[in-house]
Parts: sequence; structure tokens; C-alpha cells
Amino acid sequence: MLRRDLPVGAASGHVIRLAEGRIAPAPDGGFLQPACPWTPEMQPLCYWHDAPVALSLEERAGDAWPDGRGWLGQLPESWFALLSTALQVGAWLRDHRFCGRCGAPASRLDAEFAMHCQGCGHRNYPRISPCIITLVTHGESLLLARSPRFAPGRYSTLAGFIEPGESAEEAVRREIFEEVGLTVGRVRYFKSQAWPFPHALMLGYFAEAASRRIRIDGVEISDAAWFSPRRLPQLPPLYSISRALIETHLNEVRAAQ
Repeated sequence: MLRRDLPVGAASGHVIRLAEGRIAPAPDGGFLQPACPWTPEMQPLCYWHDAPVALSLEERAGDAWPDGRGWLGQLPESWFALLSTALQVGAWLRDHRFCGRCGAPASRLDAEFAMHCQGCGHRNYPRISPCIITLVTHGESLLLARSPRFAPGRYSTLAGFIEPGESAEEAVRREIFEEVGLTVGRVRYFKSQAWPFPHALMLGYFAEAASRRIRIDGVEISDAAWFSPRRLPQLPPLYSISRALIETHLNEVRAAQ
């Protein structure tokens, strides 16, 4: 569906209108506007079903423009890649209009996602921040936790950014110990997911806890508990890798019964 070649030579095509992390609805109820002529300010983005797509960054979002999470909650999973690409490229264009080395204005290159400084020659590319996200288990039980930022009653898996010089597996063990005071044995990779809030790449893992004794940090984690597969709290949304980790574990438990 999505082809990541930049439609550099295209003069028209579909457009995604983005402002303040919100995307304008299209007449058909989605967010891909009908084909129209492109302006020089638009960023060629990709091909969608072999049709060229550009990104239009606008000054203000309309009152009825859903944010990224709102779109993810109402669209089929097949649209995730296009939406994630638009949000991440849009955040990069917004935040890198000036050179991070010398402060001079940067100009957009046509052949790739790159901003080039004519003053010092520095070139920057869309930022991607690697994170780990981990479902900790002990037998059938799942360890789920709450961030103070979560909606009331919602629990999720543990997550954190990978630090400089650290492997993903080292980050898994460090984050689990820092947030809930647990050491873990076997760590198993699951899959990854681009998470455009604003530019994370989530690396999903399963980790087996050596014990069930929890000690929460009280800062990043406001509460954590072990849950039975037969009695679960409010879970993260279906489009998230966190929910995919949970559902995969639940399916493995059912298959073993």
C-alpha cells in the first residue's frame, strides 16, 4: 500500500494537511485529500496505492481536526504506516527549520528527507528515537503499570528510551529494575512499531520476572500490579504495540490450556 519512494517529479497528487499534530479530515471521512496541484511549499511524502502523496504544513489546525491518536482509533490498521510517516515527517520539518550546529536557516532537499545548511554544510534527517516496550510476565500473570499521564483506570506495559551506548536488551533490564524494582531472566524480542508521538521507534519485548515482588519508583510509575489473564484492568488501545504484546501473551496462555 505505502511505497517509500519520494514522488519528487510529481506536480500533483493527494495531500495530507497537518498542523499542531492534527490532520484535516478529507471529504470521504479519511485524512487523504483528493488529488490537486502541489505548491513548492509542500513536502513530497510517498506513494499510496501508487498515487503520489505530499504533506502540507499549515499554520493552524481546524477545530474539527483529530490528532494522531484520534485518527489511529478510527482507521484500519493498514493506514498506520501512512499516518505515522506523515506525523513524524511533519514534526521533523517543524522542528528543524534552523541548523542545529550554527543556527542558520536550513533548506529542504528534494531527493531525500534532509534539511541542509548553506552556511556550515550540516545536514539533518528525520529524528527517530529508539525505545523499548516490555511485557513482564511471571507464569500466566502479567505485570501492568500506570503512568500519572494515563487515563483513569488504564494500565499498560513498561517502556523507556534507550540510552547512549546501551543495547535494547540492556535497556529492557534497566527500565524494569528502575521502574518496578524487578530483575528478569529470559528476554525475548517480539516486534517493532513506529510510534509518531513524536518520533519513537518502539522495540517490543517479553521478559520473565525472577520474582513477583514489586517496588515502584513513584515518579514515572504511579502504580503497578500483577494481573491474571482472567481479570484485567482497562488496557491500552488496539492499535498500540503494548496491546499487541498483551494479546499475544493471552493467546499463548489460552493455547497452553
